[in-house]
This record gives sequence, C-alpha cells and structure tokens, in this order.
Amino acid sequence: MIRPINRDTLFLQRKARLATPADRAVIQDLKDTLAAHRAGCVGMAANMIGADCRVIIAAVGPGAMVLVNPRITMRAGAYQTQEGCLSLSGERPAERYESLTVAYQDEQFRPQTQAFSGFLAQVIQHEVAHCDGVLI
Repeated sequence: MIRPINRDTLFLQRKARLATPADRAVIQDLKDTLAAHRAGCVGMAANMIGADCRVIIAAVGPGAMVLVNPRITMRAGAYQTQEGCLSLSGERPAERYESLTVAYQDEQFRPQTQAFSGFLAQVIQHEVAHCDGVLI
C-alpha cells in the first residue's frame, strides 16, 4: 500500500525498534511507496511512512533492495555532500563515507553482510541515519 510521507520531525527523531517478521507489511508498503515516488526519491526508511521499525529500501536500477535491521559495521573515505529528503524541505549538508559494510537481514530475515560504495552507499547511510533518529 502506498503510504503518506511522514513529516513529523519529533517522530522521525526517535530511534526505531528492531524489525520482526510481524513487520512484513511495512516492507511491502515501503516498496509500494518508493515506487510511487521513484521520480524524486532513491531510498526510504520505515519511519518515513510512519512505521517504527528498522527497515530501509534503496533504489537499485529498476528494482529496489530491502535491508532489515541494517547496521553499518565499517566506513571509509569521509566526504561532505548535500542531500534532500522527502520528509524534509530543501537540501542540507551531510557527512558520508565512500564505502561501507552493512550487516542486515534480507526480506526473509536471513542474516547478510555486504559492502557498498558510491551513491548506493550514500543512500544507505541516509536511511540508516533515519532509523537512528538522525535527520540531515
């Protein structure tokens, strides 16, 4: 289901709880909502659609990658950038890292670890920050 974009900064600044298999509907809602906003959006976190759980989604080519309970375990190559967010107006400065390793669960809640770099790494960092209650 396509959900409205949450703009409540008090809610967005709360650290999200760990996701469980009971949150599977949130995963589908994130997929649907990202698809509806794909023209101007490359990633989302569950709190952006009003769900209090650690689930993010990032656009990858024509599809999307879901990371459940993501945790960044390694960062390298800090740089400064400007980012926008559907939940906030305008762009803001952000420090990001060129490459990172993320431990997460896939959609079936199986543990995964994967390295990311470039723009996809930036998107993942933005969305993980959302899960931690950190806004740009």
